[in-house]
Amino acid sequence: MSILQKLVLASGSPRRIELLQQAGIEPDRVLPADVDETPLRAEHPRSLAKRLSKEKAEKALASLQSEDDHAPSFVLAADTVVAVGRRILPKAETLDDAVNCLGLLSGRSHRVYSGICLITPGGKQRLRLVETRVRFKRLPREEIDAYVASGEWRGKAGGYAVQGLAGSFVVKLVGSYTNIVGLPLYETVALLSGEGFKVHTSWLAARP
Repeated sequence: MSILQKLVLASGSPRRIELLQQAGIEPDRVLPADVDETPLRAEHPRSLAKRLSKEKAEKALASLQSEDDHAPSFVLAADTVVAVGRRILPKAETLDDAVNCLGLLSGRSHRVYSGICLITPGGKQRLRLVETRVRFKRLPREEIDAYVASGEWRGKAGGYAVQGLAGSFVVKLVGSYTNIVGLPLYETVALLSGEGFKVHTSWLAARP
């Protein structure tokens, strides 16, 4: 096991940073990896989440390796996809995106998939997929309009943020809550720990 503890997060998502911090993990560097997130023809939502997390990790690693002072690091990437059946919902960027997503999710069950990819300092690549099932209550049009007016949906997969106002839409949730927020903590911590990253170092340092 490597004793190196440098962790690079291949995402600029404030939610993913906050979730890692919640687990006592502070990335040494945030290096967002911009990749084309367009699904391939007939691509299943779970395959898309895995593929994009892998591409983000590999792109961040390539960027690191191009630097003269590059030191081997753990590179962590994730991608979250919201789907109804095989239909992949977009990351809402417009009012119409948000209204359409919420209308589709209203009174129905959907699935949230997160792909997690970890590349170790030694170059080993580990990939995990996490799935959570979520059911929304029926959303009257006035409630959809009020939520859209909040602006909370911007840039969110499926057009909602479960950690915010949209938490009141959830009737039932089966699986990881943090997966819906953007990074499944149990699986992420287990992946890091399993590859030799000392996850609990900061926990011990925080003892009174």
